[in-house]
Amino acid sequence: MLTTVLSERAQRVMLLILTVIALTGALQLGQQLLAPIVFAVVLGIVVSPLAERLTDVGIPRVAVAILLLLVTTSLIALLILMIEPLLNMFIEQLPRLKAAATRWIASVSDVLRGIETISEEIEGAKPAAEASESALPTVRDALWMAPNFGAQFFVFVGTLFFFVLTRNELYSAVGTLEPKLRKADRAVARYFAAVTLVNAGLGTVTALIMLAIGVDYPMLWGLAAAILNYMLYLGPLLIIFGLAIAGLLQFTGAMSLLPPALFMLANFTEANFVTPWVVGQRLAMNPLGVFVAIVFGLWLWGPVGAIVALPVMLWFGVLMSPEMLNRTLGADQLQPAE
Repeated sequence: MLTTVLSERAQRVMLLILTVIALTGALQLGQQLLAPIVFAVVLGIVVSPLAERLTDVGIPRVAVAILLLLVTTSLIALLILMIEPLLNMFIEQLPRLKAAATRWIASVSDVLRGIETISEEIEGAKPAAEASESALPTVRDALWMAPNFGAQFFVFVGTLFFFVLTRNELYSAVGTLEPKLRKADRAVARYFAAVTLVNAGLGTVTALIMLAIGVDYPMLWGLAAAILNYMLYLGPLLIIFGLAIAGLLQFTGAMSLLPPALFMLANFTEANFVTPWVVGQRLAMNPLGVFVAIVFGLWLWGPVGAIVALPVMLWFGVLMSPEMLNRTLGADQLQPAE
């Protein structure tokens, strides 16, 4: 009997492992279709409270869906256009970055013995670096990628529009799950409203700090800090790395470490004091789970996966919370008595 129980349990575990592997493979293979759909649904959940308020005022649901679609797509396009100069700045500064890195390696080699071997390897890797620089996307690559991007954008727009338009009908069709879905939606919307407020503050502080110490493009650094902070852990690391490069390009000596150090101080204050106070402990999530979810989303779907990983995790966390499960169970038990 014990052998049979263990065998059945082992079968369930193996079936679960195979299901997770198959689901992961399906998600990765369907990236071109699933990523814009999930991103649109997450964005629709975030704007759902605004949609409900506009509908309660008396605005037709179709007009609300069109309005929110125009606003969200315009904001995304504006953010992309505003962040583009920062990327162009990095591309233009690649020669200066190489020269600064060479000087830095030379200074370190004067202090640390035995660094000559590493320097020789770096010198030998210069042709490869130059080759990678020349391997920038060409016009042909851009033309080839345009239809693919257009198809994904069409899927995103269509999903967002019809989700906002028919969200009430979709939730009404699930029966007893509707209260749980709406509570999960409200939790995600509240969380991202608070996080957006915090990120806007962090971006403003970052821009003011960079302006005060003389870093080029301070407004763009503030914008990048506000946007990338949606990707917990990974986003701030990217900003620190970028500011380290900017400091290396603009300043010399210990001054070159000032931009990333000041941002680390601002981010530490935000993460440990401001965000817990604004967001509250009710929606606190396990840091390890958050990190693994973001890394998994980044590996699965790239930047889009890293952005949607946290809201999806929070949505399922609220949906599967014991409080909600017990409430649903109690409602199911009371329903026959009625």
